[in-house]
Amino acid sequence: MKLIYVASPYAGDIEQNTAFARKACRHVMNEGHAFFAPHLLYPSILDEHQPKQRQLGLDMGLAMLSRCDELWCYGDHISPGMYLEIEEASRLGIPIRRVMEQENGFAVGKVKNSAPVKAPAQAMEMV
Repeated sequence: MKLIYVASPYAGDIEQNTAFARKACRHVMNEGHAFFAPHLLYPSILDEHQPKQRQLGLDMGLAMLSRCDELWCYGDHISPGMYLEIEEASRLGIPIRRVMEQENGFAVGKVKNSAPVKAPAQAMEMV
């Protein structure tokens, strides 16, 4: 069983986006995999409206990404948070799939960007 990192929009219409993320997680389970969806976990503990807490949630999600087998991006657009997740997955060589919703369910795209890329020097600095 693979562990799939689920990325989908969260900010904006949080209620609708949360329902969509839950639907995406159910899709991952129906495909026979386990899921990790940080945007369903961390906002229940952290205050999304506090910049430091929001950043902490993003950082913890990215820390978990390295433990996942693939990143699946759900939805018809890429949010700024999703973009960060895609960049990190690409840097780590984690396969990335685009998943689009259709009338009869979800369509999973082919793997993209599965070769690791060397991180820029500034991203490696400890702050």
